[in-house]
Formats: sequence, structure tokens, C-alpha cells
Amino acid sequence: MRREEILNLLYDGFIHSVKDPLWGNIAMNESLKALLEVREVQKLARIKQNGPTYHIYPGSVHTRLDHSIGVYHLSRMMILSLATKNENLPLTREGILSFLTAGLLHDIGHFPYAHSLKELSIREHEEIAGDLILTNHDLFSAIKITGASPEMTAAIIDKGINDERDEVGLYRMILSGPLDPDKLDYLSRDAYFSGVPYGTQNTDYIIKSLDYRNGMIVLEEDALVSIEHVLFSKYLMYKTIYWHKGVRSATSMIKKALLLALKDGVIKYEDLYLKDDSEFIEMARSYSSYEPFSLIERVEHNDLLEKKVELSLDTYPRLSMMAQDLERRLEAERMLYERLKEKYGSLKEYETVIDIPEPVNFESSMLLLRRDGRLSAIKEEETVLPREVGALFSSRLRKLSIFLPHYVSLSDAENAVMETFDGR
Repeated sequence: MRREEILNLLYDGFIHSVKDPLWGNIAMNESLKALLEVREVQKLARIKQNGPTYHIYPGSVHTRLDHSIGVYHLSRMMILSLATKNENLPLTREGILSFLTAGLLHDIGHFPYAHSLKELSIREHEEIAGDLILTNHDLFSAIKITGASPEMTAAIIDKGINDERDEVGLYRMILSGPLDPDKLDYLSRDAYFSGVPYGTQNTDYIIKSLDYRNGMIVLEEDALVSIEHVLFSKYLMYKTIYWHKGVRSATSMIKKALLLALKDGVIKYEDLYLKDDSEFIEMARSYSSYEPFSLIERVEHNDLLEKKVELSLDTYPRLSMMAQDLERRLEAERMLYERLKEKYGSLKEYETVIDIPEPVNFESSMLLLRRDGRLSAIKEEETVLPREVGALFSSRLRKLSIFLPHYVSLSDAENAVMETFDGR
């Protein structure tokens, strides 16, 4: 499409304004505003973006809907920025509208309670979103009315859908790239609502520094510091917000309850799909006789287990190896429980919880548009975040933690770990 066609498409009729505390007035046209009102989209307003984080940071009660509207907004800004720099782009009207709807709908398959369910053997939320788009009549129809293609929208969100069109590949690159609208929104939004300064990005400058070359989205060389800022922000947000000990306690308690319930046949994986926060809690409460689900109720009331032990992953290799497999993690927790129950008779087996966060990548594969017009990858010496520093960030953050009730002493917990896993 020519520049004028793209600009007209993204400005004409965008008369509706959605107020957002982070980005200000977000423009939508009539059909996109109607898509926002579909029941499956509105459900996102009942899923907190960061799950139980509000117990630690009370302002962190923003929702997946807030975030999704923000991602839509930044997606639109990115296409506008690319269009202002390029006379022609290999985009179509249907493709651009499908990309905008993908930004708005990318989280409609997301689970409640943030990433508490992430390690479980469940379908990816992108796959669920793709299926929902293609099978839900109201959603499918509302997407069609925008001028977007439901099939293309689903393919942009769910990379598991086989779609070899170059345009779909380009939109996937934007939506899930090193400087994607998802990351730019959630880092700034989560920081804003948590009341910390670490995640805030110079988002306008980043978007204005993007360009299109040889079928790829690239970043102007002068904006290289923006990549460093994003990666530093990501590190600080994980350190202070996402992996705060209280948040990890709540997350691991929910995960432990669900893992046991799935193992015992109390629930099925399908029972976890397409629920909002309240529906998830009601599901757990409906199995009130199943004692491990008391962990979920305790999270609701901020009655969290305490971190008693924190270890580097190489401190006790046997423990780390077991803990990184969910089935064997249950075995390791049982072994610790058996050691501790001798002294703590009231301790429940399900109250012994081991946590290891998922690996996090602090590297960037963004291509730079050099001042002389060349394209090249970021060189090791060009940033203070070479590969080894990213690995150090990850290792400093990613620890094995053991959570137990408050009455278990630190020394008893440490001794139980040593006596059980020191290799003797």
C-alpha cells in the first residue's frame, strides 16, 4: 500500500476515544470500538494483568483489557510510524486491520492469575486465542465487520497456525519482536500501576526510530540505547515486581494446588481454560473438600507461605534437577516434608512448596539501521549488555526457593534441605 492509503486507513473514522492513564486518548473507529464490547473481550477486564501482585503493590490491579487496549494503540502507532518513512509498504488493508485486531485480541485466551499456570502442561494462551477467534460466532462476526480477516488475525497471534504469507510473518515479527508493542506496554503499564519507575520506556522515541528494510523491522542506530533501556527495565521489573518473594510465594502456592489437583484427577486441564479471576476462584471453592485448594484461598486472603530458603541452582544439583521437572518437584517437596514433619507435626505436605522461575532472556536480536544505510546485528561491544551479562542477569535472578509456613524456623528448613539433598 502507498503511504497515503495507509495514513487514510488509520485516521479516517477514528473518532472514538478510549481514555487510558498511560497513553492518554486512544483512537478507535466504530467497528473496533464494537469489537472491544464483545463479551469474550470484556472478560479481560476481570483478569488482573499481574495476578496476585496487588497483595504486594496495592495499585497493581490493572487488567488484561487495559493492557490489550494499550497493545492495540502501540500497534497502530508503529504502522503509522513505518508509513511516514516509506512511500510503499508490502501491506494490505485487510492485513493492517487484522494486525490491529490481533493487538487488541492477543490475550483473549489468557489464564487468570498471571503466570501461575505457565509451567503446567496446558495449551498456550495464543493457541486458545486463535481457536476462540475462529470458533466463537460473535467474535468472528465482529472481526469481519472491522474489515479484518479472522483467519489472518488468528494466524498473527498463534504462530502454530501454518500461514506462510509474508505479510503475516511481518506482523508476527512486530507483535512478538525484541521491541514489540506487548513488551513496551506491559513494562511501562506494570511500573505505572505498581508505583515504581523502573519499567518506564521512551516509547514514542522507540516507535519513531523503527523502520522497514528488506522485509524486516529494524531500529535506527541512534536509538540503540533504547534496547539497553528495555533490557535493563526488564531486569529491574523481574527483580522488584514479577519475582518479588511475595509474588513468587503466591504464584507457587497456586501452581502447587493445581498440580496436585490435576495429578489426583480432581480437575482436568480443560477446567482451567477461558476463566476470569472470579470464575477461577469459584472453581477452587467448589472443591472445598479437597484440602490442597486451601492454598488458593489463602492467596486470596494474602496469607502467604514464607520464603525460608533461597539457593543458587548449582548449590544442590540433585535438588535443582528434581525441582525443574514438575512431577519430580512433587517428590522433592514430599522428601522435605518427611524430614520436617518429625519436628512440625501440624505441617501439611502440600504446605511444602519449591519454586523455580522460568528462564528469562535478556538478549536482543534487533537489527540496526546504520547511519550509512547498512543493516547489521548489534555488536557485543556496542552495548553494556553482551551475552555474558544477560546470562549473569538471569542467574542472579533465577533462584530456587522453598516456601513454608511461618512457624518453621529458617535453620530447620536449611538443615532439612542439607540433610536431604547434600548427596550423602
